[in-house]
Order: sequence, then structure tokens, then C-alpha cells
Amino acid sequence: MTPDQLLQGFRDGRWMPLRGAEALPQQLLPPGPGVLVSSGGSSGGRRICLQPLHHLDQSAAATAHWLQGIGLDPGEVLICNPLPMHHVSGLMPWWRSRCWGVPHLVLESGWLKQPQGLITFCEAQPSWGQRPTLLSLVPTQLGRLLADPSGIDWLQRFSVIWVGGAALPSVMADQARQVGIRLAPCYGATETAAMVAALPPERFLQGDESCGIPLMDVELRLAADGALEVKTDRLATACWRPEQPQQLQDLRDAGGWWRSGDRAVLEADLRILGRLDGAVISGGETVFPEQLEARLLALDLPLEAVLLLGIPDADWGERLVGLVRSSASDIVERLQDVTQSWPAAERPQRWLFCPELAASEAGKWQRSRWQAWLQSQESGHPPEPDG
Repeated sequence: MTPDQLLQGFRDGRWMPLRGAEALPQQLLPPGPGVLVSSGGSSGGRRICLQPLHHLDQSAAATAHWLQGIGLDPGEVLICNPLPMHHVSGLMPWWRSRCWGVPHLVLESGWLKQPQGLITFCEAQPSWGQRPTLLSLVPTQLGRLLADPSGIDWLQRFSVIWVGGAALPSVMADQARQVGIRLAPCYGATETAAMVAALPPERFLQGDESCGIPLMDVELRLAADGALEVKTDRLATACWRPEQPQQLQDLRDAGGWWRSGDRAVLEADLRILGRLDGAVISGGETVFPEQLEARLLALDLPLEAVLLLGIPDADWGERLVGLVRSSASDIVERLQDVTQSWPAAERPQRWLFCPELAASEAGKWQRSRWQAWLQSQESGHPPEPDG
């Protein structure tokens, strides 16, 4: 769906389904306009979030306030956007540009694999170099750019680079700091109409590893089990699940709080520890695979991708299995050596080559998909294509 089609739908007062989101029964929809956005890729529990148009406006206003707090005028920026518009992370840069009245430069995601051509394209745009420039990336995209000198050159030209959607590996953050790239690690969700917390670039460059403080229209707290909970007026009105086609589900509890799937530490700043639904209970220990994956990616190993999954174990409850994509034929032996000294609960029981291993285009791991792949390897029956 093009931006013009979206705008026409909004003018007609309709709810517009983005790619991957079904058009819901009309009787379920509140008065429009708004967008229907698919969510749940990281946990496997897909659902469609209903975000009224005024929630997008509120999100853009909160981001503008954050920019003003670091000394940037939202009305004077250029927004570059390589993220797909059917995800909230790609929809919001375009919507911010409309709210703020500033240029929006669409970048094909494939261009990030050819940074020199990307520089040539950007330099040909009339607003490039004339305004403070903003960018949103997921860590996978950032890593590709940091691996190329031309990519580093391009990244150094931005005033703010919001990076979110998945954990930022420490090795990637350190590399960005070393060359002065102004990252702003952030946290948000489809359910919250994008960012709810973001770290100013100056603090990132000084070594801060958090996601910063809540934006002006957001409250954060922790549940008893460490789950991050969010309260904001731009929380999705409701969600719809394919398995319950005749009803909508409210996301809020009685107090107006939404429970995320992430475990966090909340002191002065927000720190995300990992997905609660991805946690593995092994030998009575709670293990967060994302932290271990980040530890492996920080090592000097030829790893293109790594994913740790839990499988049932009669004695331990669950044990970790590692999936890996690498060009090195001895990578399994090297990983076994590296993890030999790890605590037993954190040490993968075995490793499997997975040539197609990759995160989604939004940079999220669809763990349920790879669990199905792992089960297929053990059963000898390949999984059905997931489209």
C-alpha cells in the first residue's frame, strides 16, 4: 500500500490494513480512521493492533519533544527511512515527516548493502547536507553498514540514528562509539505506536548502555516477575487474533497498564534484559538466550548469525541448542571450545548448522519458526513454508 492510498483511506475515515494485517470485520472496528498493524513476530503469537490516527499524531509529538530536549528543531530536519512501512518502525518516520512538515527520504533496504551507492543517491537529494538528518535502523542493518568503510562514512553524517527492534550487541555499540556514530538506542512496540524511551546520542557516545528515559507521554514500571509494563494514551485501542475472529482484546489491565513480553531493569534509565517468552528454565536457572547470543557475537568469531533455543529435557527441564550460520567449516568446534567454561545451564548442549538462519526484515527473531525448523531436523520432516 502506498502513502497516497493510506492518506486517501484516512480522509475517508477508514481503518487501513497494512501488509500482513487482515481487514477486520467492520462491526468490530471503532470509528476511524486508523491503521491495522501486524505484531508479535518475536514471540510467535501474531496479532493485529488497532492504532487510531490520533495515536500516530501523539507518538510523533512525543518524539518531537524528545528531539527538542537534545537541541534539535523537529521542523528543520530531514528524515531518512530504510524500514518497511507495513511495520510501525517504518510507518512512523513517514508520519513524523507529515506532522513536522519536513522531507522524508525513502531508502530501499537493499541499498544498505551497497553503502557507496547509498552515499551517491543521498548526495543527489536537495535536502541532504542542508538539514540535521535522522535515521531509524535495526541492529542487523547497522551491522552491515559498520562492516563497510563507506557505510561508516554514511552513518557519521547523521545527527540521530535511532536503533531498536532487537538488542544492540555490545561489540556493535563499541564500534559505533569508536568512530563517533550518534546512535540513540530506543525501545518501543507496535502496541505503543513506536518509541516509548530513547537514549540521547551524547550519552550513548559517553558509554551509556541503556535505552534512556521514558518519553513525555509514557510511564514505565516493572511487574513482580520483572516484565516491563507501559502506560500511555497511545497504547493500541485493542488487538485482534486470528484464532478469535469475532472479538477484540483489550491490551490494558484495570489500571491502564500494558504488559510487554520483555524483562527489564528500571532505575533512572530503562535496560532491557531479554524476552520473557524466550527465557529458558534449565536446571532451575532462568536463562535469557538473547544475552548469550550477544556475548557470542561480541567475540572474534566468524559468526553471520546465531540463535539459541530451548528444547525439552527430562532431567533439566530444558536445554539449549544453538543454531548457527557461518562460512567457517570449524565453527561448531570453536563454539564448543568457547562455551566449555560457561555455567551448565547456559552452555548449549549441541550446535547445528542452519544456512538459512536469519532474523526477520524488521530485525526480530521469529523463535517459533526456528523452533519448528529444529523440530523438523530431529523428526526428519521439513516444516511447511511460512511464506
